[in-house]
Amino acid sequence: MDTRVLIAGAGPTGLTLAIELARRDVAVRIIDKAETFFVGSRGDGMQPRTLEVFEDLGVLDAVLAAGMAPVPAKIHLGGEVVGERMMFDPVEPTPSRPYPTGWFLGQSQTEGILRDRLAEFGVHVELNTALTGFEQDGDGVTATLGTGETVRAEYLVGADGGKSFVRKALGIAFEGTTDESIRMLLGDVVAEGLDRNFGHWFATPDEPMSGMMFSPLPGTPHFQFGAALGDGETDVETALPAVQARLDVLSGGTVVLSDLAWSTVWRPNIRLAASFREGRVFLAGDAAHVHPPTGGQGLNTGIQDGYNLGWKLADGSPELLDSYEIERRTVAARVLGVSAGLLQKYVDGDEDAHRRGEDTQQLDITYRGGPLSPAGTGELRPGDRAPDAPLVDANGKRVRLFELFRGPHATELLFGAGETAGCRILPSGSVATGADLVDEGGHAYAAYEADGGRRVLIRPDGYVWSMS
Repeated sequence: MDTRVLIAGAGPTGLTLAIELARRDVAVRIIDKAETFFVGSRGDGMQPRTLEVFEDLGVLDAVLAAGMAPVPAKIHLGGEVVGERMMFDPVEPTPSRPYPTGWFLGQSQTEGILRDRLAEFGVHVELNTALTGFEQDGDGVTATLGTGETVRAEYLVGADGGKSFVRKALGIAFEGTTDESIRMLLGDVVAEGLDRNFGHWFATPDEPMSGMMFSPLPGTPHFQFGAALGDGETDVETALPAVQARLDVLSGGTVVLSDLAWSTVWRPNIRLAASFREGRVFLAGDAAHVHPPTGGQGLNTGIQDGYNLGWKLADGSPELLDSYEIERRTVAARVLGVSAGLLQKYVDGDEDAHRRGEDTQQLDITYRGGPLSPAGTGELRPGDRAPDAPLVDANGKRVRLFELFRGPHATELLFGAGETAGCRILPSGSVATGADLVDEGGHAYAAYEADGGRRVLIRPDGYVWSMS
């Protein structure tokens, strides 16, 4: 074999998967047909569960340093500021949920941070390298590249976007709908005259839910904006004058737009692949599911596809590989329902359309009832996200369960009588006994329902594997 895994597509999904494999010393190549790296905001909202994944991957500090917390949005109606609103209700961190609200960072910046992390393992994205064909047999996949190279790999993963070459070559149906009646111009633009400490919504008093939005992009002089396109407005190259003219009407001419750095025409496109796998070829991210931007689910779901698939490909056992489609397609279908529901609120002019609840945070994703999750009882069950909790080691140093989970291993938690907890890291063999780690405040003991003794096995991706 030339490599163990070949990944087509170097967006957030492919990069997450590549990091998961590389940190397990699995030979991986990641290719992308683009000549240069993407520059633009696109998916700029990260959900709380994604921040937990990023902590495990070792990129959270960089993401937090480069990004920003949600800011309030000023509401401009008829050229006057009439109020402010928050997308999220303020929520304080808890021992079990250290990152309770979202974070904002442009997608190209997120990808840059992930590429830097991947490079620490000696793996680099191969640009201008398109996948042009592939065939698979019982032992592997033979892929042909646009460079003329032929690559032999054990597995191929298509993380190559909504127009996925891999999905189309497999003949997998992309079920769903595209609504051509709704079109928006999304992009990044400099907006002179707007306060960067706020987002902004411009509309008229008689149509307050039909307008233009501007969100500041951290680390850049730009705002991400969204504006409905009228009939005949399709050319993004000449769209800025039309957007400026519409904004002038709504703002009274107080904001000057320039430097349209990135833009795209968006249509409601809600689709789910009929299957996420055929033999040794897998689909992940937008290649497997595409979402409307409402709710900020697409990038986050793709990242978690890669996070779920990585440790399973590294292991290679049939049971784990078979579980990928069952677990992740079920989640994608549910998340698509959340995104579509929020989109309908916008279409209906619902005043609560901008609000984001717990159903968008992806902290409640569960694999209960799946092939890796035996039946259980209680509030926490196999297949659920494993909560964080503070501990104290024998030297009085405070540690967290997430710190013990961090890395490519599974983790075994052994709870004894009283408020003590033993944690054993698998498969490294390093053992911490109940006397070495004390459950500070009983948080872990309570969260894992360890009454009188309990053994909890945590999967490498931070979900409960089994409880006994």
